[in-house]
Amino acid sequence: MATMVSPSLLAADFLRLESDLEMINRSEADWLHLDVMDGVFVPNISFGFPVLEAVAACCTKPLDVHYMVVQPERYVERTAKLGAMMMNVHYEACTHLHRTVQEIHGAGMKAGVTLNPSTPVSVLEDIISDVDMVLLMSVNPGFGGQKFIENTIQKVKRLRRLITDSGSQALIEVDGGVQGETAPRLVAAGVDVLVSGSYVFKNPNPEAIIHQLKEL
Repeated sequence: MATMVSPSLLAADFLRLESDLEMINRSEADWLHLDVMDGVFVPNISFGFPVLEAVAACCTKPLDVHYMVVQPERYVERTAKLGAMMMNVHYEACTHLHRTVQEIHGAGMKAGVTLNPSTPVSVLEDIISDVDMVLLMSVNPGFGGQKFIENTIQKVKRLRRLITDSGSQALIEVDGGVQGETAPRLVAAGVDVLVSGSYVFKNPNPEAIIHQLKEL
């Protein structure tokens, strides 16, 4: 399977959001990654439903919505109403993760589960067959432009083994510090979907960068 690319809107120019979205629509990007932060679960606030609704109206790519918030289950219905393809929740934020995954599926979306850098993949043993994707954070969530955490490479390999051994069809996505040096290593370790923010949006030719990542 070709590598999938999900550029992160967090790194876009919010004064030129429409033109950045038009670039995404033209590009080979598979999805658009949307980081929703509440300033409680993570030490930053990003954007909420007014921005999500505006993006959904303009973007032709499937929406990959990543909730870095407490009690993300409160937003299942509203996220489905946006037409989101994937709703991704943090393992650390969900007391009843299985129920939340069921609710996401019940609303007609794919269900993703995200793990913080210090959370081992073993916590997913009993739910890996029920999820469509696992997102491994390769930086501490909350801010863009951070340095890649090296342990992520081994963590991807462990997750790939868990998925294979369980017969799960889950994709592996990685977010944080994904750029020219780290991306090939992540793909070699078993990553299916690369989330990249600054590396894509801060480049003078973002469409070429997306193409390069797709070719890995």
